[in-house]
Amino acid sequence: MAWIDLSGRVALVTGANHGIGAATAFALAEAGAKVVLTYLRLNHSNDAGIPEDYRQRRASSADGVVDEIAGGGGRAVAIEADLADPLTPRALFDTAEEAFGPVDILINNASGWLADTFKPAAVDRLGRSLQPVSTDTIDRQFSVDARAAALLIAQFARRHIECKSKWGRIIGLTSGGPLGFPEEVSYGAAKAALENYTMSAAFELGEYGVTANIVYPPVTDTGWVTEAVREAVQESDEHLHIAQAEEVAEVIVLLASDRARLITGNVVRLR
Repeated sequence: MAWIDLSGRVALVTGANHGIGAATAFALAEAGAKVVLTYLRLNHSNDAGIPEDYRQRRASSADGVVDEIAGGGGRAVAIEADLADPLTPRALFDTAEEAFGPVDILINNASGWLADTFKPAAVDRLGRSLQPVSTDTIDRQFSVDARAAALLIAQFARRHIECKSKWGRIIGLTSGGPLGFPEEVSYGAAKAALENYTMSAAFELGEYGVTANIVYPPVTDTGWVTEAVREAVQESDEHLHIAQAEEVAEVIVLLASDRARLITGNVVRLR
């Protein structure tokens, strides 16, 4: 995206060891931003419904992403961090500032995804393992997708205002949720909270030059799309096609640019 110039900007991208997060880190770096990537290696070895390639991606570090950015002339650092720890957001911003300076662009992409349900079912319609809704499933999902995202926005806002910056971008990723999310009920509820926090940021931080938006991608092939998923998309009246991570990243980088300075307080749904 050579037509977008983010030179001099510093971006923090969570969940950037693969998928949309990694693609966004690449695209931001290509536009000239210095990028701080966060990730957490996760293990899904016991879930036969999740493809092996996707399990490997989720269990990988972000070192390869950093190396590829550096190979293209960009600057990036990666930090492994558990966003479920409430002390992590402050530490991430401290590290980002030590590496590159104040953060201008915050991308809340990471998810503590798990599939839970109110039904007495062991697997979902796509063959993935299901858990009953419990304190553990709720806490894990909300601690990452909702609480961590809110704390990251809070750190961004406080530091942005203290340094008297007049330019900032906050972008979150959702898969919907306000109207319910069957078989991923805590995921949907946590994403609904993320959307709400981001809309609040749009209204409260606008006077400080900050825009805040949510990107709602279509089904995106980041390694988890199986034949069962493809068939479900083809039969669905809601979904039009399966996107690639790079296509979603293009929209995120556009929203992070000066060209999107009038776009704020929106859930941008991609089809």
